[in-house]
Amino acid sequence: MPWDWDKLQKQKMGRGGNPPQMDEVLSKFRGIRGKFPGLWIIIAIIILLVVLSSAFYTIGVNEVGVIQRFGEYARTTSPGLHLKLPRGIEKLTKVPVRLVKKEEFGLRTIRAGVRTQYARGTAYLNESLMLTGDLNVAVVPWIVQYRIKDPYKYLFKVRDVNATLRDLAESTMRLVVGDRSINEVISKREEIADQAKVLLQKELDEAETGINVVTIEMKKTNVPEPVQPSFNEVNQATQEKERMIYQAREEYNKAIPAAKGDAEKTIKSAEGYALDRINRAKGDAARFLSLYAEYSKAKDVTRRRLYLETLKDLFPRLGTKYIIDEDQKNVLPLLNLGVTKGAE
Repeated sequence: MPWDWDKLQKQKMGRGGNPPQMDEVLSKFRGIRGKFPGLWIIIAIIILLVVLSSAFYTIGVNEVGVIQRFGEYARTTSPGLHLKLPRGIEKLTKVPVRLVKKEEFGLRTIRAGVRTQYARGTAYLNESLMLTGDLNVAVVPWIVQYRIKDPYKYLFKVRDVNATLRDLAESTMRLVVGDRSINEVISKREEIADQAKVLLQKELDEAETGINVVTIEMKKTNVPEPVQPSFNEVNQATQEKERMIYQAREEYNKAIPAAKGDAEKTIKSAEGYALDRINRAKGDAARFLSLYAEYSKAKDVTRRRLYLETLKDLFPRLGTKYIIDEDQKNVLPLLNLGVTKGAE
């Protein structure tokens, strides 16, 4: 079917074949205004309401308001009622700075409460599957809780803050876990969480995310299910080894201190004996020297005194004694003295 080009152009231009002029449009508009004199008032009221509704705004107690003027950051407003330029000129973004948000890794919350229920599965396994420092594989789920401390950086410095937070948190946790053994990862979760918090906060500050990490909560850490039986056997063997070491140390701590005590006692006794002998020898030497000094002053008197003292000490040990005159020639009359004395 051939196109009727002329007819089509006439339909576009109007019945007269020419496009409508500006004067005709204005005259029609004046006619409408004459028929409805209150139309302008209604339009003005609607525009005023729209302007007022977009000019006044309220910020909650847990929020701050970030104002952009033609897309550029203008100011930050505190909680309360405020006034801004109408929509299209200034834009308001409310940022919850006091709300504690969280990002979960290796699990997802099903139902929050006193005993929160979490969903675990292969869908989240890649987030929590890590290699430890002793080349073992561990499943390390954790939760990062954070607040927004700088609304300006949070909105304008990073394109996707949540994705950046998750990437930095995962890399930081893998770095911390990679420096520890599997036993440390399982038993020292609080220490790992504290270290990861410090490192993650440093990375977030360098990236200018405007986020403050409140806490990192480590959930139950374990090994993958296929290797859990072998891992349990290794743990039992390790515990048995440690138990035997503790028993040996206990026996060592009992025997060695006792032996050291006995040795110390023997040494002290020997030292005491040596000191006693030395003191006695020194006393005897001093006594001899004093006697010698006195003897040198009066040799005859001292000689006689020493002789008499010696006889005094010696005679009681001799038993029965017979004193015979040197002129006596026969001792037979004296042999019955002891018998006669006994008979009496």
